[in-house]
Amino acid sequence: MAAHMKANAMSQFEIVAREDFSEVTYLLEVRHPMMAKAAKPGQFVIVMLHEHGERIPLTIADYSRERGTITLVIQAVGKTTKQMQQECRVGTSLYGLVGPMGIPSPVSHAKKVLCVGGGLGVAPVFPQARGFKEAGAYVIGVLGFRSKDLVFWEDKFRGVCDELILCTNDGSAGMRGMITDGIAVALQGHADIDECVAIGPPVMMKAAAEATRARKIKTMVSVNPIMVDGTGMCGGCRVKVGDKVKFACVDGPDFDGHLVDFDELMTRLRRFSEVEKEAEKKWADSCRMSGNPATDFKRAPQADSLELPDPSEEALGG
Repeated sequence: MAAHMKANAMSQFEIVAREDFSEVTYLLEVRHPMMAKAAKPGQFVIVMLHEHGERIPLTIADYSRERGTITLVIQAVGKTTKQMQQECRVGTSLYGLVGPMGIPSPVSHAKKVLCVGGGLGVAPVFPQARGFKEAGAYVIGVLGFRSKDLVFWEDKFRGVCDELILCTNDGSAGMRGMITDGIAVALQGHADIDECVAIGPPVMMKAAAEATRARKIKTMVSVNPIMVDGTGMCGGCRVKVGDKVKFACVDGPDFDGHLVDFDELMTRLRRFSEVEKEAEKKWADSCRMSGNPATDFKRAPQADSLELPDPSEEALGG
């Protein structure tokens, strides 16, 4: 514990704000002036909570050059993200924060753009929607959540979108339906959409790409598979795009959604599921044995009982 506190005291990556959107989704605003100055839409960071913690990729959901901060929106889906949910408070620090990484999402000269975000993918699609709006495009936002209780940043999107279509599976907010239903409404109302950006779990991005395929609308997706080093050396984040193998950390994370092999991607993401479950179980057991009050989070149930709002919302790496 003393070593952990010393490491955090030496770190410059201080958490200056936190917001909890639901029992599994939370926001961390981290001070890093140089990164905030360099960050662009579509890029990501690799985070280490502790000196011996795993490296996890997280998309930059927002950034403020004025405050010198970057914003991360995280879903507690595994050992590290659940541990971060319980330990990351205002005033604490991350041990490691590397970035911005990845190729920035290009803001094209499209006149009408469809920005689609599902679940946790809502956060990283925001800076892209804002970028298109600032470039003069007509922006149509389509956001999908399981229920009203999981909705976040609706007001932020209304501030940058000319139209916003909100979908919930149970109809508790916006229209009742899946993200593809919202896309269908947008396509029906606009015959001149030039481009679509879709971010979310692979199954959602696959569905979005299929929805725009018949109209031949350029569709970009953000792929965030398992990463280790973020430099293309480990090969863990490889993804098949058309007839080529790409590495999401250095060639992406944005790729042509009509060319991504989503089936292979989803198979790869499931490869380490048993290892991840075992790591989470060991961590949860150690928390209970230690009786450490730092692991008690007032908004979350017991660590090993946290579940995703919906299986389709699983998005490894944020």
